[in-house]
Amino acid sequence: MASRKATPADVDEITASLPETEKGTSWGDRPTWKVPRGEKGRGFVIARGPRKDAVDPATGELYTDLLVIRVANAADKAELVEADGPFFTTDHFNGYNAVLVQESRLGEITRDELAEVITDAWLAVAPKTLAKAYLADA
Repeated sequence: MASRKATPADVDEITASLPETEKGTSWGDRPTWKVPRGEKGRGFVIARGPRKDAVDPATGELYTDLLVIRVANAADKAELVEADGPFFTTDHFNGYNAVLVQESRLGEITRDELAEVITDAWLAVAPKTLAKAYLADA
């Protein structure tokens, strides 16, 4: 059976299913999924506020539904951005291992593909011992 199209609701469902995650805030007040729980948590999926460096090229309107998703390295970032899909970057993120995606465009990929991207984001920032244990159980 083919995986269904991804939805914004899948983001919270997938992130919550990963070990030691919690939803908090970062970048001031931005909703952020972090690992591990607590003060040492590092963001791996962050809801980004509208900014003038991320606009719809057709309308010039600011994107209001952006997620920042961490990636392990520049090669993974390039692979996602260059693929025929919803992921992109802006100059603001040059040198930062993350991609952007509009929640309204998540349906361009499957839920399974979204789960893989989010799991890879989690693995990129999770403590090494936690990531190793997760991979051993997978």
